[in-house]
Amino acid sequence: MPQMKFSVEASQIGFLNDHKKYGFKDKSSMMRAALNRLMRDLEREGLRESAALYAEIYRDDPELQQFTGSAISGWPE
Repeated sequence: MPQMKFSVEASQIGFLNDHKKYGFKDKSSMMRAALNRLMRDLEREGLRESAALYAEIYRDDPELQQFTGSAISGWPE
């Protein structure tokens, strides 16, 4: 597995040193789990922002609303 070198704050060092308390076998596995969680959270936030933008565009565009309405016409409820 590739390795990286980075700096952390003193409080973060203490937190990483408690890795076993949180169920991690070592500091690296704790750090990987934290990065994976951050990646998922950022992706979700991006999707939320994208959905909000599409909703705003839809709300402000009567032609798009009409087009969408006509596209679902005849679909079962």
